[in-house]
Amino acid sequence: MNNIMLAPDFEGSALILGCMRINRLNSSELDAYIRRALDLGINFFDHADIYGGNGGCEQLFGDWLRLNPSMRDQMLLQSKCGIVQNSKNNNVSFDFSSDHIVWSLENSLRRLNTDHLDIYLLHRPDALLEPEEVARAFYELLQSGKVRYFGVSNMTASQISLLQNSLSQKLIVNQLQFGPAHTGMIDHAIRMNTKLEFSEDHDSGTLDYCRLHGLTIQAWSPFQHGQISGTYIDHPEFAGLNEALAEVGAKYGLTKNGSVAAWIARHPAKMQIIAGTMNAQRLGEIAAGMDVKISREDWYRIYATQGRDLP
Repeated sequence: MNNIMLAPDFEGSALILGCMRINRLNSSELDAYIRRALDLGINFFDHADIYGGNGGCEQLFGDWLRLNPSMRDQMLLQSKCGIVQNSKNNNVSFDFSSDHIVWSLENSLRRLNTDHLDIYLLHRPDALLEPEEVARAFYELLQSGKVRYFGVSNMTASQISLLQNSLSQKLIVNQLQFGPAHTGMIDHAIRMNTKLEFSEDHDSGTLDYCRLHGLTIQAWSPFQHGQISGTYIDHPEFAGLNEALAEVGAKYGLTKNGSVAAWIARHPAKMQIIAGTMNAQRLGEIAAGMDVKISREDWYRIYATQGRDLP
């Protein structure tokens, strides 16, 4: 498993295990799954304070760490805050106030049974963001040793710039959805100066901004598409994409899942991939694709499906 440099003195596995669904596993299944991830070279684990409802997934992971305390040093843990939910786990507001950030972090540390997070992220943009409030919270958490690095999730270039201007520490990651069925970050650039389908700019140059300013993009839900339930792998609405994934996979000895991983890893932005699957075989297939460099032609073969003809 290749590693990604996120900061001059900080690197982690290119593949991240997303822990949003670990509440579907019993304790023995979770134990086996975490150990399988580590065996594959995955040392990066992604959480959020809302996963599993009121921190339920963090709690399960922390329960595992209580039984396996020596394993913490083999892991990089990150979590996210800022989404406020009601008792039915529906999003009702966003809160980037200093008090909420610090309060959420303390609760995440308690649930995860750790004294620090390696990265702490703001989950989704808060329209009422006051950068100075965030800066105060981040400085407190950094100085106390409770957080090593900070990042954001689902933020545009301008939102990051506004926030970074008030921070003393550099943001190092931005989580964005990306995969061969969700390509908004690159569609406009490929069709720049045209009025073709997919030429509309939805992402405000955020991909280029992150590359210019050294933020690693963590690609979330790379196997999902907003219009369907579940993965697009073998889904009839994505026949063309699945055909391309199979053809490219056969060339490199990969499954379709592996082809997706190789396609994302081929992008020069050097993204990390967050795999949220709870299927150990599928996780292994994804991991196998991380270290395969597909050709430029094969990359565009996968991209130019689902009506995304090149100009």
